[in-house]
Amino acid sequence: MTTATTPAADAARSTARTRLAALGRAELTLLSRNRTAIFVALFVPVTMMLAMRSAFENIDLDGTGLTMGGAALMGGIGMVLIQAVYMHMVAAYVARREELVLKRLRTGEVRDGEILTGTALPSTALALAQSLVIVVAGTVFFDLDAPDRPELLLGGLLLGVVLLTALAGITSVVTRTVQTAQLTTLPLFLISMMGSGVFVPLDVYPDRLATFCEFLPVTGVMTLIRAGWLGVPENTDLLGAGLIGLAWTALAVFAVQRWFRWDPRR
Repeated sequence: MTTATTPAADAARSTARTRLAALGRAELTLLSRNRTAIFVALFVPVTMMLAMRSAFENIDLDGTGLTMGGAALMGGIGMVLIQAVYMHMVAAYVARREELVLKRLRTGEVRDGEILTGTALPSTALALAQSLVIVVAGTVFFDLDAPDRPELLLGGLLLGVVLLTALAGITSVVTRTVQTAQLTTLPLFLISMMGSGVFVPLDVYPDRLATFCEFLPVTGVMTLIRAGWLGVPENTDLLGAGLIGLAWTALAVFAVQRWFRWDPRR
């Protein structure tokens, strides 16, 4: 049996898709004109991977289940999510807010969630494409195995995109200008780099510190991505990691709905 749908429902769904597609195309056009944002999103993660691979020569990875190349490439995926999604989207939301773009969009038929989602679509697509390139490069050039659990890898990436987009919306609330976005995004950037397993595996930390770091926002995402690509590390609680990531996502989405600023902060 098939479920019947009314023409009105079909039209509503089509209209929502059309609005999101239009917003995504407009944001993609703006992104393509922003050479600085493209450079940061494309080349900074690569630079960080190369730098951290050299740094891993001085870090004892025994017992972590990671090779030097695997740790660097995992960090590359984390950097892509943080740079291309979180840091770029904070600047994008602030720029659109101060230019009155968000306020004008709200006067039409576009819903609030569609505005925020449509604005994030190009950055999301860019981050997912870069992550795919990193996985392929790791398999072909770094002698890493193909993803052990592709569904976990994809789930971790999608969870990371949604979480970091919502966190970008929250950070934009306390960000007055595009220039100050470099400062307001710094705390999460540093915390994630050092404490969420992006570049430094939690396995090298003392037990108490590692346990604390497991509850940081991006840790659950990185745990799922690592398990999906390189295999599930021993004594890893994937369910707990997923629930922590979902809890942070739900909290961030609630905060966006409650406190997101649509009017300029002049």
